[in-house]
Amino acid sequence: MRILQLHSNYIRYKPIEKEIKTAEQAKKIERRINEVVVLFTAVEEGDDNAVAAQAIEEVRDFLMKLKVNKILIYPYAHLSSHLAKPAAALKLVKAMEKYAKNNGLETYRAPFGWNKQFTISVKGHPLAEQARTISSREKEKEEKISEALKAEEKIKSEWYILRTDGNIVQVGDFDFRHYENLEKLAKYEISKERVSQQMPPHIMLMKKLELADYEPGSDPGNLRWYPKGRLVKSLIEQFVTKIMQEYGAMEVETPVMYDFNHPSLSDYLDRFPARQYIIKSEDKDLFLRFAACFGQFLLIRDAQFSYRQLPLRIYELTRYSFRREKSGEIAGLRRQRAFTMPDCHALCSNLEQVKKEFAIRLELCMKVLEGFELKKEDYELAIRFSKDFYNENLEFIISLVKRFGKPVLIEMFKEKAFYWVLKWEFNFVDNQDKASALSTDQIDVENAVRYSITYIDENGEKQHPLILHCSPSGGVERCIYALLEKAYKEQKMGEVPILPLWLSPTQVRIIPVSDKFSRDAERITKSISKNSIRADFDDRPLTMQKKIREAETEWINYVIVIGQKEINSINLPVRDRLTGKIRKMKLQELIDEILRKTKDKPFSPLPLPQRLSQRPQFHG
Repeated sequence: MRILQLHSNYIRYKPIEKEIKTAEQAKKIERRINEVVVLFTAVEEGDDNAVAAQAIEEVRDFLMKLKVNKILIYPYAHLSSHLAKPAAALKLVKAMEKYAKNNGLETYRAPFGWNKQFTISVKGHPLAEQARTISSREKEKEEKISEALKAEEKIKSEWYILRTDGNIVQVGDFDFRHYENLEKLAKYEISKERVSQQMPPHIMLMKKLELADYEPGSDPGNLRWYPKGRLVKSLIEQFVTKIMQEYGAMEVETPVMYDFNHPSLSDYLDRFPARQYIIKSEDKDLFLRFAACFGQFLLIRDAQFSYRQLPLRIYELTRYSFRREKSGEIAGLRRQRAFTMPDCHALCSNLEQVKKEFAIRLELCMKVLEGFELKKEDYELAIRFSKDFYNENLEFIISLVKRFGKPVLIEMFKEKAFYWVLKWEFNFVDNQDKASALSTDQIDVENAVRYSITYIDENGEKQHPLILHCSPSGGVERCIYALLEKAYKEQKMGEVPILPLWLSPTQVRIIPVSDKFSRDAERITKSISKNSIRADFDDRPLTMQKKIREAETEWINYVIVIGQKEINSINLPVRDRLTGKIRKMKLQELIDEILRKTKDKPFSPLPLPQRLSQRPQFHG
C-alpha cells in the first residue's frame, strides 16, 4: 500500500465521473473538510487486512505528534503501478475506514472509482508531507532490504547552514532572504518527502521534444530513448568521460550483476541505502548493480600498486545501474530505476591526500556542470558528516564551502552511520521545489578493508587506502532533467526555453518558402553539415508559418528561411532563438559562430534523416 499523507488546512473535492464500472454510488456535490490529514491511498497487489490496520496504526501514531484527530481516506491510484483489483482495493479502503473509526479517529472517505476534482491547501511545516509504504509480512520476508536502508529511515540528524565565513547556524535561525533555493533544499531534505503530487514539467517536455518516454512493456522507471534523446544522452556521456580522462582516471568496464552471497558484497549491501533488483540463476541469487563500486573494488583488489601510484583513479560509465525505487517516488528523468551513472573512485594513502584530491574533484564537478550551462545559482551544496569528523576537520569542511562560494546545507549525524565519514552533493531544485542530487563525492573508510584492497607503503608494508566515491555529473538522465526543468523555469520568467547549443539535436534548420527551393535548402544544409554541425531542412508540404512554428517548438537554435531573394544574396536571414532576433549573416559566419560556441564539446551527427519528410513521428 502506498500513502501520500498531507497535513492540510483544507481540501475541497467533487466527484466528476465514474472511472470504473464498479465505482461506488456518490453524489456529484463538492465537499470541504478543514484541518485534516489527507491520506491519498493506493492499494496494491498482495495487500490484506493486516496492511490496512498497520497503515492506520502508523498514521494514528503520527497524528498524535501533530495533535490532530481528523483524516480523509482518498483513493488515489496514481501512486502505484501494481494496483490491486478494484473489488479488493475497495474492500481494504473500507477496512481502513472502519479500523480508523474504531480507534477514535474522526474519519472521512472520498468515493472509490471516481475521477474527482480537488483543491488542497497543505501546511508549511517540515512534517506536513509524508510518504508511506506499508507491506504485508510475506512481502517483507521476500524482499531483501539492506540494513543501511532501514537505518536511514530511523537515523537522527541535525540540520545547519554553514556560511562561507565559517559560522554555522541552525536551519531555523538562518536568514534565507537571498537564498530561496537553499531554503527549498533544506525543507525538502528535512521533510524527506520524495513523492510528486503533480506531474513534473520536465516529463511533458521530454515527450514534447521527443527525447524519452516511459516504456509500458518494462518495469516502471525504465525509459525508452528516441533518436534525439539518445543523441543528447550520448553527448553528455562523451563529455563527462572526456573530463574524467583529462583528470587522469583509467576507464574500465565491469559486470552489471553480482552474487548476493559473495562475502564482501553482501556485507557492503548492508551498508548502502538502496533497494536491489534480485534475479535467480541456477543455484545463485544475483542482484543488479546500483553503482560501479563492486566491480571496481573487485578489479582493483587484484591489482598490485604502491604509494607511488596514489592517488589511483578508476572510472566507469555504468550503462545501466539499477535501484528499485519506490513506485510513488519514480518521476520521469528525476528518479528512475535504471539509469546511467558516471562513477569514479580514487584511492588515497591518508586523510591529507584525501583532502587535496577532494578539493580537486569539487572543482572538477563544478566544471562538468558548467559544461551543461548549469551555473552555480542553479544548484545548492549539501554536506553530510558525523559530529566527530566535523570537530576534527572543521578547517577542511570550511575550505569546501569557501570553494563553493555560498552558504551550504549541513546534515550532522551524532555518530558515523554509513561507510563514509563525509559526503557532499550538488542539488538541483526544480519547479515543484523537489531537490535532486547531481554531482557527488564521498570519503569511504570501510570498503578497502571489506574488499581486502591494499597498497605497499614507503616501508614495504601492506596498507589499506582510503577511497573516494565520485559521480562528476550524477545520473546522465538527471542532468537532462535539470536542463529541462531549468528551461521551463526560465520560460515562466519570460525567457525563451533552449538547450545548450552543443546538446541541441538540430542546431540549424533550413526552411524553403516553397518546393521550388528545396534543392537549394538541401545544398545549404549539406554545406553546413560537413562542418560538424547538425543541420536539417523542412521539405514537408506545409505552410512556411507552420514550419517556423514547429521549429520553435523543437527549440532549434538557428532557423533560416530561404527564397529567391536569399539565394541571390550573400547574406542569409538567421533567426537566432537565444536573442529572438533575425540576423543577417554570411553562411561562413554562422558556421564559425557555432563552432566557436561548441568548441571543446563532443560532436555527433544528426540522429535523424536530414529531410523532415522522411522522419517518423515519435509520440510520447
